[in-house]
Amino acid sequence: MVAAQAGDGVAYDRLLRGVTPFIRALARRHCRNPSDLEELVQDTLLTLHRVRHTYDPGRPFSPWLAAIASRRSIDGLRRRLRLARYEVADATAHETFVDAAANNDVEQLRSVEEVGDLLRLLPARQRQALEALKLKEMSLAEASVASGQSVGALKVNSHRALKALRALFQERNER
Repeated sequence: MVAAQAGDGVAYDRLLRGVTPFIRALARRHCRNPSDLEELVQDTLLTLHRVRHTYDPGRPFSPWLAAIASRRSIDGLRRRLRLARYEVADATAHETFVDAAANNDVEQLRSVEEVGDLLRLLPARQRQALEALKLKEMSLAEASVASGQSVGALKVNSHRALKALRALFQERNER
């Protein structure tokens, strides 16, 4: 560390590589999750870099480094606990529909071609409305101009198209 403080880049690189397993072992006392553990190690290395000028060469290096690692680990644990108070794991957050069966229909399709086949079975105006609003993600106003349908007609046609697709998915899955 003394050589690193004096500006020796090679010594500093060797120091950081050499202390990383020590820091990891200290951080493991506070954290078992591998990704959180690596985050703590990186945070400790960054802190070491930021405060390296405060190291007193007349004192032992390991206790100084252990104190930094311990404090950063405890800070990380506090941060995770603080976040855990407000965050909730929700496996259903990505679902679009309340009914679980409706969310599984898309997963049961084997390929994009099947979706294309089912879309071709829809009446033209319903297919146009669904493609514009859902596949091309146009706004109602943009889709109205592009298709020549009124906003109300687009809403009705897209609703009917989705209803018809659900029925077609269900019919295909029952076969």
